[in-house]
Parts: sequence; C-alpha cells; structure tokens
Amino acid sequence: MKQKINSISIVIPFFNEQENVNDVYDKLKSEVEKLNIQYELIFVDDGSTDNTFEIIQSLAIKDPLLKVIKFQFNAGQTAAMQAGFDYANNDIIIPMDGDMQNDPSDIYRLIDKINEGYDVVSGWRKNRKDKTITRKIPSIIANKIISWIGKVKLHDYGCSLKAYRKNILKNVRLYGEMHRFIPIYSSWYGAKVTEIPVTHHPRTKGKSKYGISRTFKVILDLVTIKFLGGYATKPIYFFGSLSFVSFFLAGLGILYLIYKQFYLHIEKAVIESPILMISVMCILLGAQFILMGLLAEILIRTYHETQNKKPYVVEKELNID
Repeated sequence: MKQKINSISIVIPFFNEQENVNDVYDKLKSEVEKLNIQYELIFVDDGSTDNTFEIIQSLAIKDPLLKVIKFQFNAGQTAAMQAGFDYANNDIIIPMDGDMQNDPSDIYRLIDKINEGYDVVSGWRKNRKDKTITRKIPSIIANKIISWIGKVKLHDYGCSLKAYRKNILKNVRLYGEMHRFIPIYSSWYGAKVTEIPVTHHPRTKGKSKYGISRTFKVILDLVTIKFLGGYATKPIYFFGSLSFVSFFLAGLGILYLIYKQFYLHIEKAVIESPILMISVMCILLGAQFILMGLLAEILIRTYHETQNKKPYVVEKELNID
C-alpha cells in the first residue's frame, strides 16, 4: 500500500470553450473543496480565438489557486496536457476535458482508487453520451486494438478523466496526439494501472473539436507505438496519409482486375494488364511512406529530447510562482 495522497493538481485544456469555462470552474471548485485536501487548478488556453482566455483571466484574478497558461498558438490537446503536467506541483495529477462532459464529482473516486495503491486510474465512459456512428463505434474498435497492441487492457483510452501519480508522469514526454496512450507508457515504467466507470454527460454548449478523422490519427499513432515502443510525434501523419492513398489506389486496381477476370470472364485480364504492375508499385510505395514516417519519428524524437524542446509556446502565465 502506497502513501495516502495529500494534494492534487487538476489540469484542464480549453480551446474555444467560452460557453463552458464558468460552468466548469464553478462545478470543479464545488467538488474539490469537499475533499479537504490541498489542491490547485491549472487551466491551459490552447490558443483560443474566442473569449475563452478573457473569461479564464477574470476567474484567476479572484482565485489564486487557479493557475493559467496561455499558448501563443493552438498546439493541440496533448501539448496542453503536457504543459499542465509540467506546471503541476502536487502529488496526484488529474486531467479533464473543458466541455462539461466529464463530471468533477468522479474525482474523489479516482483518488480513492489511487489510495488503494495504483499509479494510474483511467476513467471509463461506460454509458457514453456521444454519437454512435461517428464517436462510439470507432472508439470501441480503437480501444480494442490499442489494448491488444499496448498490452494494457482498458475499455476507454480516449477518456481524458484520469488520475496519475506525479512521479510516474516524469518519465513521460508527450508529442503529437499521444496523451491517450499515457497508461501504456506508464506500464512500461512499472506503473500499476486500473480503470473505473465514470459519469459522462452529453455536450450541451459549444462545439466538439473532434470527428471521425481522429480515428485515422489514432491508427497512425498505433503504428508508431508498435514500431518504436511508445515514442511518437507528427511527421508520420503526413507520410501515413500518403501511404493510405497509395494502398487505396492499389486496392482499387486489384478489385478492377478481379472484376474483369471473374465477372466479365476476360482471359488473362490480370496477367496482361499494366494495372497489376501499377497496383504492386502502389503497395510498395505505401510501405515506403510508412517507413519514411517512422524514420521521421525517430529523428524528431531525438531533436526534441536532445534540445529539451517543448511542443508548445507559452504566451502568458497567471498565478504561477
């Protein structure tokens, strides 16, 4: 049994969530003050173009326990989380979404599970309130694949509501969109990982920043994790896009040849057609693009680590010592 925790840091990235900031803050303050432990709130404005930062700034003026980090540009959710982790001072770090879909009342349950001796407790949106076709079904498929590749069996890697011991996160550096894989990284360093069901609310204000395209990025991230053992950044997205286009063209060519050979009964349609050679070339080209992307991952990873580069640029800080 590990030592009982005495303090928490709650990290919330915001990007164009002006309708939700006040509600998130009020609900969060109400819940954490019931815990009777030391806490700090860390709001990260990820380059919002609406009034999100102005609202956060007005809250920080009145509340010294609210730390604020403003990015100079939109660096993405992973970078915003990494910034929150970098600035957090307390024993346990709990990231959440800023769209009111996570419920702050689940925080005490995450803490109770941490107190049982776990290093990472992941939220599971068992009754998820999102669109079935574009969000829930791709998520189910992706989570099964991630669990199989990463060897950490979780139902919901995409849920932002998690709890981490700070000493575990010091071994993790995040780039690209890899925040969802922190439980896998942590397990590589010997962390005890578990999950609990958490409440999930439908979005009532603002607009979701994610769609079906996010599944495509998850697939590319999985390629990186499988090949590199867990390190990734954005170059593979470019090369991966080219590879998928190449594989798609190859598939069309092969289907066309099968159609001519077996449906139209054209003799030697496969052997004599130049489409076969083109399809083979597209397959080889697609594989080459994937390999180029992985090489780029290694180079960028080395670049960031050797120069201690951050994936974000801080424009302004409030209530930061």
